[in-house]
Amino acid sequence: MAEKNIQVRLAQRPEGQVRTSDFDIVETPLPDIADGQLLVRNHYLSLDPYMRGRMSAAKSYAQSVNIGEVMVGGTVGQVVASRHSGYQVGDHVAGYLGWQLYGASDGTALMRVDAQNIPLSAYLGVMGMPGATAYVGLLDIGQPKSGETVVVSAASGAVGSVVGQIAKIKGCRAVGIAGGPEKCAYVVEELGFDACIDYKQGRLSEDLAQAAPKGIDVYFENVGGPIFDKVLLRMNPFGRIPLCGLISQYNAIDPYGMKNIGTLVINRIKVQGFIVSDHLARWPEALKDIGQWLGEGRIKYRESIAQGIENAPLAFIGLLAGKNFGKQLVKLI
Repeated sequence: MAEKNIQVRLAQRPEGQVRTSDFDIVETPLPDIADGQLLVRNHYLSLDPYMRGRMSAAKSYAQSVNIGEVMVGGTVGQVVASRHSGYQVGDHVAGYLGWQLYGASDGTALMRVDAQNIPLSAYLGVMGMPGATAYVGLLDIGQPKSGETVVVSAASGAVGSVVGQIAKIKGCRAVGIAGGPEKCAYVVEELGFDACIDYKQGRLSEDLAQAAPKGIDVYFENVGGPIFDKVLLRMNPFGRIPLCGLISQYNAIDPYGMKNIGTLVINRIKVQGFIVSDHLARWPEALKDIGQWLGEGRIKYRESIAQGIENAPLAFIGLLAGKNFGKQLVKLI
């Protein structure tokens, strides 16, 4: 076992774009564990857009990370010491131990995982929070019906990629929006979407009309900004919009002003923001179904993996800029 822990802490609250100077990388002794606790050596760290909000002091659905604290984040790893009756050395676990190599836990919010049949990294992506987010947002809020058209932004990302594949499983037409020809080719050729629009081509309205000729019944929103505005003009009456995220606005000092919000009234569209942690009761069924579809080859996934805890800040900055391809992870071992 290593003699030290390495942590990434919040050094200052960013204004606008996140910078590497907003983080401190600190070496610390390994945490001591008391009775009822265990020590986990993290193998992978998840990087997710919600972390940008945690760096802010603004009021939100979850507590902000304080200056000097370890950055919050999902992890998966192996128990290396245990004084907890429910966990043994060698167990593989997923949890939220943050941006660090080692984490102590009393078992709260920790889940034992199967590392034999499913890669550990998948528990931070398709078999974890992003997969559950896609499942709950699309099926519970979007409520797609066979034959309807489902559009999802950030379609090559950890959440969006699963949304479109579930839409296909449910008999819908799946249309993705992504940035660049490589991502769009992957979405169609590998994930099986019916179409994918490269928003960087500057023809979003025209391309939406071609890809969704019958209009849009469900729009799964991950991005916000001008993309959201233009999609609103293609929504069908009584359409549904699960509002998962607005990543284009997370670094914005002056938020984008919506122009087409009146269509929500004209077309009686339901918009519902959601946080998947509010739906924990749905996770077992969600991950059971996704695991089955994964085993059947009906769902595929892709990962972008940065190497080493010291590269977590740069990888996170890249994630916010859309440089990741699939689920963004940091390999820690």
